Amino acid sequence: MPGSSTVTVHADREVLPDRAVAPPIYQTAAFSAPDGDTFARAAVEPRGQDFYTRFGNPNHARVAAVVAELEGTEVAMVTASGMAALTTAVLALVSAGDHVVGQRSTYGGTASLLLNLLPRFGVSTTLVDQTDPEAFARALTPRTRLILVETPSNPLLQITDLRAVSELARAHDILTMADNTFATPLNQRPADFGIDVVWHSATKYLNGHSDVSAGVLAGPAGLLDRVWETGLLTGAVLGPFDAWLLLRGMRTLPLRVPRHNENGQALAQALAGHPAVSRVHYPGLACHPQHKLAARQMSGFGGVLGIEFADGFEAADAFLGRLRYARRSASLGGVESLAVHPASMWRGMLDEEQIAAAVPPGLVRLAAGTEDPADLVADVVAAADALGGTG
Repeated sequence: MPGSSTVTVHADREVLPDRAVAPPIYQTAAFSAPDGDTFARAAVEPRGQDFYTRFGNPNHARVAAVVAELEGTEVAMVTASGMAALTTAVLALVSAGDHVVGQRSTYGGTASLLLNLLPRFGVSTTLVDQTDPEAFARALTPRTRLILVETPSNPLLQITDLRAVSELARAHDILTMADNTFATPLNQRPADFGIDVVWHSATKYLNGHSDVSAGVLAGPAGLLDRVWETGLLTGAVLGPFDAWLLLRGMRTLPLRVPRHNENGQALAQALAGHPAVSRVHYPGLACHPQHKLAARQMSGFGGVLGIEFADGFEAADAFLGRLRYARRSASLGGVESLAVHPASMWRGMLDEEQIAAAVPPGLVRLAAGTEDPADLVADVVAAADALGGTG
């Protein structure tokens, strides 16, 4: 099998062969057909590329070819955002009366889907401690149809044992989905551990330049055909130009991820033990309670870390205000470093009680970009030093 850099450059080459070195942008809403039979076939082809852009587009197909190869899955598809990928897939795979198991430590949008949206459609949910594989088994009911996992989790960087979850699910004929946004397929491939469907906010590392909102799903063709059919109804379509930008960003994913890994590790090590910091959440640290598990299923630990400040909310806010390079902003995975206070950012998705249960008030999520490691380390240490510390 070719290496990841070769895959990102060439995996889409045969999607629509032509003589253009750079893929054209198919900025069209619809495609014509030469005859009625061709038109009829295109109208029902799952994840097609030449009928109507809500159904599919050559730019979508190129992205999907690269993602499927990177994730080691049969096929892939694109959506308008990571939440569109998740919501469309879940709505396709569960029905009223079903039960879904999720994680307590997970992205706020995922938690809101589980706690606030699905119950409105008669789907019950249970959130478990992802660090305890047995917790998933205890949460199962005769109506459980889906297990949603995210590893490393956002923003506490907890690790889920992917093989344990997938084996449990298969034994009970339950589907599994994994959010691989933080890890990327360069650091972790959930399908290799038996996970059925993988999804990403492609806005993050896959695009890598903070200029696209997109989502992707990867998995078996049969399952993604079901998701595609639901996607036709939700209409969460990715524009052709955004798909083109996403593919352009993915070309350099194997070049960017090692620097993100390096910077994340350097920042975590620099802040671990700082008197103003009560805890650093980063699976690459030997002191992380799940470091050995992370090392077994990941080849790199990513660029995101959670920093818990001893003096709580005020200290976290002050730290963010003193950073020179990492700007206070939502999102992550771009070439620039970004930092955010999750307890503030998630107020639009969860109520105060749900936020308090999910994230400490003094936690900062810091996403290292691709800047020089020494510059980032000096910046965060200086910002932490300015806080003093209570030990």
